[in-house]
Amino acid sequence: MEGIVVAFFVPVVVFLIIVAPIWIVFHYKSKANMVNGLTASERAELDEMVEVANRMAARIETLESILDVESPDWREKQSEV
Repeated sequence: MEGIVVAFFVPVVVFLIIVAPIWIVFHYKSKANMVNGLTASERAELDEMVEVANRMAARIETLESILDVESPDWREKQSEV
């Protein structure tokens, strides 16, 4: 009977002393990160990516308009492939 109690008691104590506090700290740290939102550097990086995406969209539109003039049926050829 004592062996069963010790076999159950030791892992529970180890969990409560080591694992549970680390778990709680990381849980609330992640909750705080979600509440705070983006940092200034993350926001700047996101703004830069949006700007790059907008420039790329403008370039794609320009290329499509050039293709429409030079080869009007390029879209049909592309859909066949």
